[in-house]
Amino acid sequence: MAGTTTRAALLGSVSALTILTSAVLSSASAQTTYLDAITIIATKTEEYAIDALAPVSTLRTEQLQQINATRIGDLFQGMPGVTTSSSAQEGSTSINIRGLQDWGRVNVVVDGARQNYARIGHTSGAGSFFLDPELIGGVDVVRGPTSNIFGSGAIGGVVSFRTKDVEDILRPGQTWGFAGTLAGAGGSSFNTLASFFAASRMNPNAEYVIGATYRHNDPYKSGNGTFIPNSGQDAASILAKATFRPADGHAIKISGIIQDNQFTSGPAVSSGIVRDWDAVTSTLTANWRYSKPEDRLYDFSGTLYWNRVDNTSTTLAVNPGYAGFYGPLGNQAYYLIDTIGFDANNTSRFDTGAIRHALTYGGDFFNDDVANRDPGGFGAGYNPKGTRQIFGGFVQLKSNYSTWLETITAIRYDNYHLEGNHYITNALISTEGDRLSPKFTLGITPITGFQVYATYAEGYRAPAVTETIVSGTHPIPNFPFLPNPTLRPEVGKTAEIGFNIKQDNLWAAGDKLRIKANYFENNVDDFIDPVVVLAGANGCPIAAPFFCQQYQNTPRARINGFEFESTYDRGNWFATVSGHAIRGRDLTHGDPLNNIPPDMVALTFGARLMDQRLVVAMRWAAYAAKKRIDLPADDPLAPGDEWASFVTGSYNLVNLYASYDVNPGLQAFLQIQNLLNEEYKVYNYEFASPGITVWAGIRYRFGADANGNVQAMLDSQNSTRNLRANADATRATR
Repeated sequence: MAGTTTRAALLGSVSALTILTSAVLSSASAQTTYLDAITIIATKTEEYAIDALAPVSTLRTEQLQQINATRIGDLFQGMPGVTTSSSAQEGSTSINIRGLQDWGRVNVVVDGARQNYARIGHTSGAGSFFLDPELIGGVDVVRGPTSNIFGSGAIGGVVSFRTKDVEDILRPGQTWGFAGTLAGAGGSSFNTLASFFAASRMNPNAEYVIGATYRHNDPYKSGNGTFIPNSGQDAASILAKATFRPADGHAIKISGIIQDNQFTSGPAVSSGIVRDWDAVTSTLTANWRYSKPEDRLYDFSGTLYWNRVDNTSTTLAVNPGYAGFYGPLGNQAYYLIDTIGFDANNTSRFDTGAIRHALTYGGDFFNDDVANRDPGGFGAGYNPKGTRQIFGGFVQLKSNYSTWLETITAIRYDNYHLEGNHYITNALISTEGDRLSPKFTLGITPITGFQVYATYAEGYRAPAVTETIVSGTHPIPNFPFLPNPTLRPEVGKTAEIGFNIKQDNLWAAGDKLRIKANYFENNVDDFIDPVVVLAGANGCPIAAPFFCQQYQNTPRARINGFEFESTYDRGNWFATVSGHAIRGRDLTHGDPLNNIPPDMVALTFGARLMDQRLVVAMRWAAYAAKKRIDLPADDPLAPGDEWASFVTGSYNLVNLYASYDVNPGLQAFLQIQNLLNEEYKVYNYEFASPGITVWAGIRYRFGADANGNVQAMLDSQNSTRNLRANADATRATR
C-alpha cells in the first residue's frame, strides 16, 4: 500500500492540478445550468434532493458516466454512509448502509421491484442482487429508517435503481433514436462492454425502449501483481419498457428485465470446491401513475411486480474430503427465490389557513417463496425452503408554513408471517408478528438557503426464512446450524439531526453550492446475529463437535456516526467532498459490530473545457484501516482467529476520467481506475481489488424527428444532461 510519501505526492499533484485548472478557467464563464435532482425516496412526494429533510444521495447521468462502474459496488465509492460487500468470484452485490446489510435491512428496489435474493455463503452476501450498471438511468439512496413508508424492513435505508427509459435515449423533439456504449479495458485485466438501446415515441400517448448489454471481465491482478483466480465473469441483459397514456394525467409503464450472470468460484486448484454459477434474474413491473397539477385530491402511483432469481451451481472440482458436503462432480444445486408484490400510494393536498399539507397514504405487500434444492450437498440446509408474507400500510402528513417551517409526521403498520420445514426433521416451523412504527421530522429554515432538521424514526424488520429455519452441518470446521422459531423481529430507532445548504450565485453568476450533513444514532432492539451455542445447550446436541451456531436476538445494538456531502459547481469547473465516520457496538456484550464500514473521505475535482465539450475529473477516496480492535472478540471455541481475514489496511483510491464530445451524437471517454496501482482490500471483500485499469470507449446517441431527418442536437451535450431531473423538475413546480 502507498504510504506517507505516496499520499504527500498525491496531495502535491492535487494542488498543482487545482492551480493549473484555476488558471485555465479564470477567464471562462459558466455556460450551463445544472439542475438539482428530483427524488421521491424520502417522502414519496417529489422534492429536490437538497431540500429533503433526510440524508438523501442521488446519482444521475453525468455522475454515472464519470464512474463508469464495472460492478454495482463502484457506484457507491465515495457516497457517505454507503458501502458494499461482494467477492471477486461473485456476480452479486450486497449494499451496506450505516453498518446494516443483508436480510432486507437495506431495501433494494429496481424499477419498484424488491430484490430479496439471499444465499448464505462466506462471500455471497445474505441479501445480494444482480444488476448490470450499464442498465441504470438513476440511483436514489436514503439512509436510515427515515423513509419507513417506502417499505418494510429498511432499518438501514433504501436504495432505488431506475433503469434507462425513453428520455435517456431520445432528446426533446425526437421520435426515434438509439444510444449505447462500446468500451474496453486493459491493465489489471482485459474487459469489454457493449450496449445498445433503441427508443421510439410512436405518438404522444405511446413510447417504448428496448436494449441489450453484454459485459466480459477477465480474471484480474491486484496492485502488487497477484492473480485473483476465477475473478472474471460474463453478464448479458435485455431490457424492454413501454409507456401508454390512455387519458390526460394517466401513464401506464410496463417494464421487463432479464439478466444472466455467469461466473466461477473457488481456488485455482481444487483444495476445496470449484463451482460454475449461472444466475438468471427476471423482473417484471407494471406501474400506473395519475398526476395532474390542478388535481389536488389525487396524485396516485401503484406498482405490481414479480422478481425471480434462479442461480444454479455446478460442481467442477472437489477435494475428496469435501464431497460429502458439496456432492460429487457434476452436482447441481439450485437457489431460487420468487418475490411478488405491490406498492400503492396516493397524495392529497389541501390547506388549513396559511399551512399547506400533503397527506400521503398507501400500502404494500410482498411474498417471498424460497425453493432452494441441492441433491448431493448441504446447500438446501444452509438455505432452506420456506415462504414469507409481509404487508403494511402507512399515513404521512407533510405540512409547510410559509417558507421557514416544515413538519413530517408518519406512522406505519407492518405484519409478517413466515413458515418452512426443518431440513433434517421436516418439522413445520412458523412465526409471525406485527408492529406500529412512528416517524416525526421538524425542519426550520431560519435564513434562505439554510435548513436545519431533526428526525426520530423507527423501522421494523421481520426475520428472513434462512435466519429462522437454517439447519444442517457446516463442512470444515464441522458444526451444526440450529433453527430458531422464536427469533424476534428487529426494531431500529433512529434519532438524527442535520442541515442542508443551498446557495446559488454565491461567488459567481450561475454557481451552485450544495451541502448536506447529519449526525445519527440508531438503537436496534433485538438485533439478529449468528452466535455460538455450546454443545448440550439450547438444543445443540451433546454429540456436536464443541458447538453449534444459531441466529439469535441481541437485546440492543447501537450505531452512530456523522455523514456529509458537498458540491460546488461553477459550470466550467466543479468539486465535491464527502465522507463518513461510523461506529457500532453490541451493547449487551460490548463487542464492536462486524459490518461497520471504515472511515472515509472522498474528493472529486473536475473541469468542463472547450465550450464544455471536454470534461476531465479526478476522484480521490481515502479509506481508514479496519484494525483487529474494531472487530468482534474471537470465539475461543473456534480454531484460530475467525476475524483475522477481515482486518484491512488504509488505502487511497484515485480514479481519473475524461470525455470529449466529438460531435453532438458521439462522445469518446477515457478512465483510469486505481491510478496509483494500490494494493488494497475493501473491508468485507474476500479478495484484494484490481490494480490499475484503463478504460477507453465511445458513447453514441442519435435520433431523428418524425420526418426521418437526423435532428441536430442541442448546442452542447451538457445542456441536456440529467434529462430525468429536468422532466421531474417541470412537474415539481406545481
